[in-house]
Amino acid sequence: MKRIYAIMMILLFSVTAFAQGEIQMNGAFHRKDGNVNHLWLLSDGYSSYITYEDNKYLGTWGGPFTMKADGIEVKVEYNDLKPEEIGTVKKTNAVWKPKFLEMGSVKMDRMNLGKQDLDGLWRITGRKQGDKVSEIPVGDRKTIKILVDGYFQWIAINPAEKGFYGTGGGKYVFKDGKYTEEILFFSRDNSRVGAKLGFDGKVEGNNWNHSGLSSKGDPIFEVWSRDKTQYGIELRK
Repeated sequence: MKRIYAIMMILLFSVTAFAQGEIQMNGAFHRKDGNVNHLWLLSDGYSSYITYEDNKYLGTWGGPFTMKADGIEVKVEYNDLKPEEIGTVKKTNAVWKPKFLEMGSVKMDRMNLGKQDLDGLWRITGRKQGDKVSEIPVGDRKTIKILVDGYFQWIAINPAEKGFYGTGGGKYVFKDGKYTEEILFFSRDNSRVGAKLGFDGKVEGNNWNHSGLSSKGDPIFEVWSRDKTQYGIELRK
């Protein structure tokens, strides 16, 4: 009887540990294959895979992800290289390890630059035009932003129409109300790579007020909100 109880406790601990692992499956992973960088961002149930050379954007794909016993599965919401994959479930053999993702003989190392208050999945919900902040209604077209472990990416998409309108990303730091980006890739203009942009940032509940000058030098004021429970992730307290 004691043996059965001990086995049950071990199984319960294993299931609990796996469930906790699912909750914490956020991270930025990287590998370099020749001149090509492979960056995989996973945050709040959403995944984005980016390929780029040091001075040239190549492509990106992503969407909500789930962990399976044999790898990560992604419901594709965008793919600028293979738009025919949008709406399908992409199965990978990527297995989650504490410090890397393992895909057969290939490993992607975790690039942990440190957790920050902005880590998570965001969606733009407001933009200042003149003296008024206009609400951006929730619809098929959306601009989202993934931030995790010191890396970020924004993506403008419309999954319903297989629309892709641009992306950019790199490294970020958010400290003392100041948000700084270092651009590693930008689909619309490779010459922006290496630029560092500084903004003011303020988090109020599940909203992030983002203001400063854009990469073109234009003043901006945007409101970003944590994306809600559609990916199985509850809003943070």
